[in-house]
Amino acid sequence: MRQTDNDDPIGGSRVLIVDDEYHTRKTIRALLREMGCTKVHEASDGASGLDAVHILHPDVVLLDWEMPDMDGAEFVRRLRSDRRSAHANVPVIMLTGHNEHTRVLDAVRHGVHEFLLKPASRGALAARLRSALRPEPSHARKLAS
Repeated sequence: MRQTDNDDPIGGSRVLIVDDEYHTRKTIRALLREMGCTKVHEASDGASGLDAVHILHPDVVLLDWEMPDMDGAEFVRRLRSDRRSAHANVPVIMLTGHNEHTRVLDAVRHGVHEFLLKPASRGALAARLRSALRPEPSHARKLAS
């Protein structure tokens, strides 16, 4: 985050969108711009997303859970595997079209901070971003649509 704690953290944050669907990336980018976020980067697959995390140092990653070659679970496993890395604990918000309870639990087990159903509304995206960018230690993670 690049702003003070009194400001909305979204506008000054660096966001990485990792999703194989072009239209989803463009829609999320447009929603982020509406919220004042201008530092938005994209990756169309898990491997390039991991590279982007190490190059761009995002404040938060918006991650599609179902992608070819490397799915969201594998992406998060690799991201979290090197605890010495400065990027191992970057907040991850899972994007998915599925809301089964088992998927949510699987995502939490892998280290996902938040859960967001596609298609995402501006309000839901803003709420998840604020939660991920301003974690409250005494507050349990809220995983909802």
